[in-house]
Amino acid sequence: MNEHVAPQKLTAKDFASDQEVRWCPGCGDYAILRAVQRTLAEIGTPHEKTVFISGIGCSSRFPFYMSTYGFHTIHGRAPGVATGVKLANPELDVWLVTGDGDGLSIGGNHLLHVLRRNVNLQILLFNNEIYGLTKGQYSPTSKVGTRSPSSPRGSIELPVSPCCFALGAGARFVARSIDTAQKHLPGVLKAAHDHHGASFVEIYQNCIIYNDKVFSGFTEKATAADRQIMVEHGKPLLFGKENQYGLRLNAASLALEVVTLGEDGVGEADILLHDQTNKILATMLAALDGPAFPVPIGVLYCNPAEDYETSVYGRLGARDGKVSVDTLNAMLKSGRTWEVTA
Repeated sequence: MNEHVAPQKLTAKDFASDQEVRWCPGCGDYAILRAVQRTLAEIGTPHEKTVFISGIGCSSRFPFYMSTYGFHTIHGRAPGVATGVKLANPELDVWLVTGDGDGLSIGGNHLLHVLRRNVNLQILLFNNEIYGLTKGQYSPTSKVGTRSPSSPRGSIELPVSPCCFALGAGARFVARSIDTAQKHLPGVLKAAHDHHGASFVEIYQNCIIYNDKVFSGFTEKATAADRQIMVEHGKPLLFGKENQYGLRLNAASLALEVVTLGEDGVGEADILLHDQTNKILATMLAALDGPAFPVPIGVLYCNPAEDYETSVYGRLGARDGKVSVDTLNAMLKSGRTWEVTA
């Protein structure tokens, strides 16, 4: 007689590998690692069905510290490897970890295609606005004027907005959080996991050595309420310690503007409601820049569509993500084929 055994409840420690975590003391990556491990335990995905894939950079050490399957790939090419893994075995839960340098510089082309194809995986982009592993050169997300070994007189290049990039590439899920937001970040990670298709999450991450406190203007407790806006689907876009400020659409300029409730007859009815299915609104929110505007945090856009692997296997006439040998042979021998004879 078979005895039914209830599945073991997982904890964050169950997803920690036996490798010594070796980031700089105080690095924001520690907080992200902890949040991811907690999230996986709550989701309950088995170890043997979870894969972490990374490229090159500080963030890309992630697979070593996870008690799951993983690949530490080459610079910028993690999206291609992750796509192959997901296509080969759609049942796997695939997480892609990258940084602003790895993902948006040499890997920008590959990141674009995994998003537009809508491969069913979670993409975590750690944004510290600097190259940390190679000793502090300015990165694609560094602000104009950033002084670094590769820009001693200050960077002159306009920075890339990761969320705007993702939306422009056709991402169907785009969100933001912060390394130290240990109550908020796991919720965003769960929402990304629940989304069917490519999920893109930008995580503001502090590099204590080469770009310390670059985000302190909106992450410090003393100023966070006035400098962040937590977006939630169906709720008004309010912020401030007493929710005294809000975002309103200016009818003349068709642009977002900050207003104060109670001034000039402004009431809560004038404040925009967040609609995460509205790509135009999501793009406007992603483009907001301080200090004139608060930094939007949360799920900016979520509008599911059929994922890539479902489409691929559907074209092959496969069921349950499996293709028979006969099907593959027939496909390979179909169309324009020829024989080479001696």
